[in-house]
Amino acid sequence: MKNSNKKKSTQSNFAKLSIFQPQKFKFKKKCPLSVKGAPIVDYKNIKLLRKYITENGKIMPSRITSVSQKKQRELSVSIKRARNLALI
Repeated sequence: MKNSNKKKSTQSNFAKLSIFQPQKFKFKKKCPLSVKGAPIVDYKNIKLLRKYITENGKIMPSRITSVSQKKQRELSVSIKRARNLALI
């Protein structure tokens, strides 16, 4: 009888678990442009700007590149300047 009670309790615990539950521990990457010794964001630095542009020429979002908001704004402004000057 005791064994059957244990099985029921473990099954109910597994039933409570869900694939769609939010993860409690999310690992946040550090901004690659804010680290010490990082390259300067500038419209003339085309090699750096190309890393943050898709094949279609769109600016990649910060949730994918893990760039901070401040640096993302600088990136977008410098990419747009480089486009206007036909550097990209």
